[in-house]
Amino acid sequence: MALALGTENKRQVIVVIVLFAFILGFGGWLIFRAVSSPSRPASSAPAQAPAPNLPAAATTTLAAGNEAQKLTSAGIDPSLHFDKLAQGEDVDYSGTGRNIFSAESAPINIPKPIAPGRPGPGGGPVAAPNAPPPTPKPPAIDLKYFGFSEDKSKAFKAFFSHGDDIFMARTGDIVDHRYKVGVIRPSSVEVTDLAYNNTQTLSIAQQ
Repeated sequence: MALALGTENKRQVIVVIVLFAFILGFGGWLIFRAVSSPSRPASSAPAQAPAPNLPAAATTTLAAGNEAQKLTSAGIDPSLHFDKLAQGEDVDYSGTGRNIFSAESAPINIPKPIAPGRPGPGGGPVAAPNAPPPTPKPPAIDLKYFGFSEDKSKAFKAFFSHGDDIFMARTGDIVDHRYKVGVIRPSSVEVTDLAYNNTQTLSIAQQ
């Protein structure tokens, strides 16, 4: 019987020893933490900025401020005055000049300039700076029509001289690689300058 009681209390004794050891260790850790942690300095109050040195009158003005003007609505009349509106609508807006919105209005007389604003050489107007240059005139055909002949078919042949050279040509022939012969008549002949596409009428040279 005594052996049985000793065995049952043995388990309880072990539990008590474990709890005691845990409490002892936890208490020692708290004491060690309290001793080893440094003491915190006392928190100092925040420093206040020094107040600016202002005169007494200026300090009073800043504290009070300027009083705003208070308005009253006692003299305001909210009613409409139709007689005054009618006076504004009856105004006739008419000017002293030309009415551009009326077809019956006479056109304005614009005076012509007496002289150009910027006269050119000799008093004439200045040519426009951006005007295209004038087209050059084609040169005169350097052929001399001095005679003609007629064959059996009544077709004319024209005789030309160019410097020391003499040419005989029918209608459609080209003289000196440049001039095309057109209609041949006893008194004149039509010649086209192929370089300038210019057609001129050459009269027969007088002897």
